[in-house]
This record gives sequence, structure tokens and C-alpha cells, in this order.
Amino acid sequence: MFGWLCKIFYTYIIRWKVAGPHPNDVKQKVIIAAPHTSGWDLPVGLLVKYTIGLEVKFVGKKSLFKWPFDKFFRMWGLLPIDRTKGISVVDEIIQLYKDGKVNTIGFAPEGTRVKVKKFKSGFYRIAKALDIPVVMAKFDYEAKQITFSPPYFLKKTKEEDMSYIESYFRGTKGKIPEFSF
Repeated sequence: MFGWLCKIFYTYIIRWKVAGPHPNDVKQKVIIAAPHTSGWDLPVGLLVKYTIGLEVKFVGKKSLFKWPFDKFFRMWGLLPIDRTKGISVVDEIIQLYKDGKVNTIGFAPEGTRVKVKKFKSGFYRIAKALDIPVVMAKFDYEAKQITFSPPYFLKKTKEEDMSYIESYFRGTKGKIPEFSF
């Protein structure tokens, strides 16, 4: 029922489209979404999640998970990450995969909503350590479309893989075009 309502809202009210292969075709993966230029990216992404039945979780800093927001965040698929425990966020996420708590995590590889020249590499380190593919999701506000790439397996050098991934997103217009990658 909820997915149906999201689909109506996404398709007929805000009039966005989804293109590319369905990410659920691969069980375990890392999804990266870019460009991340606005706070509106999360609601648009959540609408797509429920519109197409995308199985994905997201991470947020643990300090956000306080009443009354904790239940709300968990309902939408967000998981708390404790940055104060002394272990890296990457290691904590890898452990979530190994423990079977997640099969897919979604990231904004810029790590911020302002313009950057290079992506952060946490998603890369997770995918490489677990030998799982990266699925890229372009948030194209100009075309009102989210496009999913085929699964990309990291088999080259880090520099070559990151260059390929970054080039996939170049030129895509985010909500705030001047912050686009």
C-alpha cells in the first residue's frame, strides 16, 4: 500500500522517472547516489526506494537517533553508526554486512551537499573488502530522473575504478546545479 502511494506521488505528482536495471537483481551491493546537492535528495531517494521496492539501508550518525526521531529513521531504513567507538565507520558497515544485518547500503559519495572535486572512498573500501559490486544512481533534477547503472565490479586499480565511477556522474545536474559533481 505504501509503495503504491509513493509510486503515484513520484510518477504522477512530482513526475520523476526511474531508468536502468533494477538494483535488486544483485543481492549484495553498495549503492552510491550523486550528485548530492540538497536536503531534498533523501526524500526523493526514499520515494524511489518504496516506488520500486528497492532493498537498501542508509547510515546516519547515532546522535540523530533520539526520541522522537529514532523510530522514524529506523522505519525509513536508516541505521545508527557510532563514530565515538574508536572503530572506523567503514569497518562498522563491513561488520553489518558480515552479520547479515544488511545486503545493501546507500551512500552519497561526496560526503556533503556542497561541490567537491573527488568522491570519498568509504563506499569503495566496503565494496572491495566484501567483493561486492557498486551500483551508481544518478539523481538528475534537470531530467527529473534517477538512473541506475548496471552493477560495477571493482577489478582495476583504485584510481582507475574511482575515475570510472566519478566520470559516470559528471555533468549530471543536482537540485542545486552549481554544487553538482
